Amino acid sequence: MKRVRYIVLLIFCALALTTSEVCVNKVTAQPVAAPPVTAEQCLSTPPLSVVANPKAYLDKTIIMNAKFDKFSTLGLDYKPAFKSSEDYISFLIKRDDTTYDVPLSEMKLFIKREEAEKFIDLKTDDEISITGKVFSDALGDAWIDVSKLVLVKKAPEKDGVK
Repeated sequence: MKRVRYIVLLIFCALALTTSEVCVNKVTAQPVAAPPVTAEQCLSTPPLSVVANPKAYLDKTIIMNAKFDKFSTLGLDYKPAFKSSEDYISFLIKRDDTTYDVPLSEMKLFIKREEAEKFIDLKTDDEISITGKVFSDALGDAWIDVSKLVLVKKAPEKDGVK
């Protein structure tokens, strides 16, 4: 009698599984994408505050306004905070605490190469807005994965330079 119950239970389970939505409609589990970060969830901060205390901003999404300096390879392929030079390019912004032309090299900013190609015409001193997540504080520096870059204002043309 137990054997019959076991066989009936087994057949019932097999029928339930083969007629479920997963089997009938070939439904598969899909990863749920993280919702996009809204401006309210970002910390608006000056770049020098992030550089002064990168640990306080670790794993947080920040928004900063800065002056673009140049595209670079600074920090790429560094193992403790790895961003591949095949997939990313880094860029530098200018320090805003001096009148001299000094890049803020203590901040490592990484942007995907496909996204960076949209900004190939950026020039030194163009005003930009950067949204990104501080993903590491390796070497005591702020390492930021840039998710959004916006040109706010073009720099004035210098004499004889376009």
